[in-house]
Amino acid sequence: MIQYALKRILYLIPVFIGVTFFTFLIFLVVPGDPVRLALGQHPNPELQQKIEHELGMDLPWYIRYFRYIGKAVQGDLGTSIRTGEPVTKIILDRFPATLTLTVAAMVFAIIVGLPAGIVSATKQYSLVDNTFMVMALVGISMPVFVLGLILLLIFVSFLHIVPGTGYGDGQLIYMLLPAITLGTIPMAIISRMTRSSLLEVMGSDYIRTARAKGIKEKSVVLKHAFKNAFIPVVTVIGNNFASLMAGAIITERVFNWPGIGSATISAIEQRDLPVVMGLVFFIAIIFVIVNLIVDISYIFIDPRIKLE
Repeated sequence: MIQYALKRILYLIPVFIGVTFFTFLIFLVVPGDPVRLALGQHPNPELQQKIEHELGMDLPWYIRYFRYIGKAVQGDLGTSIRTGEPVTKIILDRFPATLTLTVAAMVFAIIVGLPAGIVSATKQYSLVDNTFMVMALVGISMPVFVLGLILLLIFVSFLHIVPGTGYGDGQLIYMLLPAITLGTIPMAIISRMTRSSLLEVMGSDYIRTARAKGIKEKSVVLKHAFKNAFIPVVTVIGNNFASLMAGAIITERVFNWPGIGSATISAIEQRDLPVVMGLVFFIAIIFVIVNLIVDISYIFIDPRIKLE
């Protein structure tokens, strides 16, 4: 297991090079001078040249890129062109808010999605099953920003049940709508995957044998069928948790949530390349780590699985 984990961690090297390189190239192609944007509409040419020289922006792009790689290996992701703040500090300040929101969204998705999928599988083609599957289809299809605006309109503007956007003082009530908005798509995916996996397993010979022995249907489903059906569900949960980190960008923007997503949007708008590269690379690291945890969890769910 340790060998496998080390091998996966080494994958971070090509991931880092690929992510940073393509992000760097995109910023070279996209129009807009970050220094000019920071200084305003009519910047002093001498001041602009001075700042560009200090930031190394007058150097060829490949030299700037390899300089960035060299510093990043030492843990220095650079500083914000706009604010002069270290990128590492921006990430550490913003990450707790994004992590809290992502965990809350995934908890909502699991609490609602798993039972819905189990009930749908045990009552296949019934009214309950059809209702849950239609709701799941709507949940997958609806854009995040549309759902967020609908929830704001209903629960904030009309019913006044929850406070508006923002982080507040860290109260859980502020997290309710963003977590539901962010967790709706993974909730729908988890419910559909749980249903399809259970239906596939429940047609197996050992399930028919368990039923023939007179074991209660509830025990057959939860103790025998669900254990084997849970492996693909774990994969979906893990992949969606990693995706939520990136998907939080829109949700954080809609609800004015002070996380990595809103910082990424602001950095893109301001052409703040060091911040964008640092945030994108950080999200890529989260993807690799979460997928590694998911792979390792397989052997605890089913000891027959071996990691290679």
